Amino acid sequence: MDTRAVLCIVSVALTGLTAGFGVLPNGPLTAAVGGSVRFDTEVAPTETPFHTVIWTFVSGGKETPVVTATSQNKTSDGYQGRITLFIQTGSLELRKLALNDSGEYRLAIVTADGNSITGTTTLETLVPVSNVSLTASSTDLVEFNSTVRLSCSSLGSSISFRWMNDSAEILPSDRVQLSDKGATLTVAPVTRYDQRSFRCHVANVVSESSSNSVLLSVSYGPDDAHLDISPQQDYIEEGTNVVLSCSSDSRPAALFTWFVDGKDLSILASNLSLMNIRLHQSGNYSCRSFNAKTLRHKDSRQWPITVIERISSTFVTQSTDHPIEGAALDVTCDGAGSIFFRQWKKGGSTLVPDERVTLRDKNRTLSFRAVVRSDSATYSCQISNPINEEEVAFSVLVNFGPDPVQITGPSQIQVKQTLTLTCSAASVPSATYTWTRLNHTAALHNESTFIKSNVDFADRGSYVCSATNNITGKSTSAVHSLAVTDETVACSAGCIAGIVVACFIICAAAAGGGFAFYQHRNRNKTMNCPDGNASNGTGRKGHDNTKETKTQELTYADLSILRAKNGGEVKLQQRDSETEYAEVRVNNVPPSYDVHMQRMKRRAPQPLEAYGGQVGQQVHSNEWSRRGSGDHPTV
Repeated sequence: MDTRAVLCIVSVALTGLTAGFGVLPNGPLTAAVGGSVRFDTEVAPTETPFHTVIWTFVSGGKETPVVTATSQNKTSDGYQGRITLFIQTGSLELRKLALNDSGEYRLAIVTADGNSITGTTTLETLVPVSNVSLTASSTDLVEFNSTVRLSCSSLGSSISFRWMNDSAEILPSDRVQLSDKGATLTVAPVTRYDQRSFRCHVANVVSESSSNSVLLSVSYGPDDAHLDISPQQDYIEEGTNVVLSCSSDSRPAALFTWFVDGKDLSILASNLSLMNIRLHQSGNYSCRSFNAKTLRHKDSRQWPITVIERISSTFVTQSTDHPIEGAALDVTCDGAGSIFFRQWKKGGSTLVPDERVTLRDKNRTLSFRAVVRSDSATYSCQISNPINEEEVAFSVLVNFGPDPVQITGPSQIQVKQTLTLTCSAASVPSATYTWTRLNHTAALHNESTFIKSNVDFADRGSYVCSATNNITGKSTSAVHSLAVTDETVACSAGCIAGIVVACFIICAAAAGGGFAFYQHRNRNKTMNCPDGNASNGTGRKGHDNTKETKTQELTYADLSILRAKNGGEVKLQQRDSETEYAEVRVNNVPPSYDVHMQRMKRRAPQPLEAYGGQVGQQVHSNEWSRRGSGDHPTV
């Protein structure tokens, strides 16, 4: 049967029937050019073959039969060898697709019982993605200066582009723009973070492909230059090895130059080594990093290097080796090396300046306006710097004196005893002592203690001790008076007066007794001798005293007050606190020894009892004289 006739019959049979929705999949179906597509129906297979199955292609309003199956199959030209019809379900497979296979495909089925089934779907054939390539406007870029354009090209239909930076997708931003439907990527300006691998990914429904990778090289920097130093100390000891390092983030690597106090050292290196550093190398060091590609540079901050010398040979000098009380004194503390601080101590404690004691010349000199004795002490001066310190101790000895001399020793001594006089005076250094007699220049002794053995009366008088300080040049002296007495125990004035009066009484009694004895003897001789003449062994009339001692030893006394004949007082003058000795001369003839001893056994009458205070009247006939003197004052 002619195809047109069949279609006409089908059309008449289907008139008034409703097409079956969902018989074919919803379109469009897509397939790659050169590939195949299968239009599967939703019709369940039947045991009874369909009466008629017709597939029609519609494109541009023109219908073209694909295949018609009745009692026999009829395939239109252009589809020969390209289709397969599955008669049990009405499904169709189309192979060797071409771009012109895109369009609408319609299905009409007449079942064996006369029912009709229809369906429609569309097919889109696409050219697969191929030949994807990526190009860049430049790959050698400078940060912040350069712009790069990346272009992606590919074969295929209905393609889309996706840009990748390493594994991350690149999205548009203020620096990144996409153009040419995504085929071109523009980065302006580039940064160091754009230095990665770029590629594009092209895809359509039926295929996808990626381009080659493009690596961008971005030159940047240098960033801020960082300066490091080893050892990292505020102060460097002279002779230390110092290494300075300069670093900066830069691509390509930066070049480094060095400066000290702004002066170019003409050294091109990232490290600057200062071996065995010297004092003159102190200064402010800095480095500069330079990028030859970007033509940019950065300067580091300045790093001060202060080279100091270790302190040694600390010493102290005084303006005088022998400071004298009341005079000024300067003590200077110094030493070799770099001196930062000076600290003075007295007796281990920090010295506190005052109006009299001051520090000057940056604590270099300790000044005493006028030293006093309390300034004598142990001092120390400590000089230091951040590396080391040294301390030197010294003593200040204030010379003074001598102070007023003190003489210790007896003011009265007996003959034949040993005299010891000690002289002392506060003095630094110790004073030298000289002993002389008053108003004499000859030195008796040159030590502080004067010793004289076997003292006699010639040693009495005034002694002078002179103390001299050879440093201060000062001298002082003191006078000591000495009285020398006999070995007899001294008696008080009253005792002496009583003894003298007793002597007079004894003399008077002896005289009276002698006179009585004389009268009695004369009477006996008169009785025995008619001529009445009598004589004694001495040729004198009176008492025979040949058996008596011719001399009488009397006790000497110091009389200070006696009464004169007129009842007044007589004062005897004392000289230099020395005891004056009196010698009593008795004009009466002394009694015999037996009479004297007999009278001595009796109680001696007291002066005032016997004479009622008229002592002076009883002794007016006696003469007193100083021993060794011819002057006999009469009382």
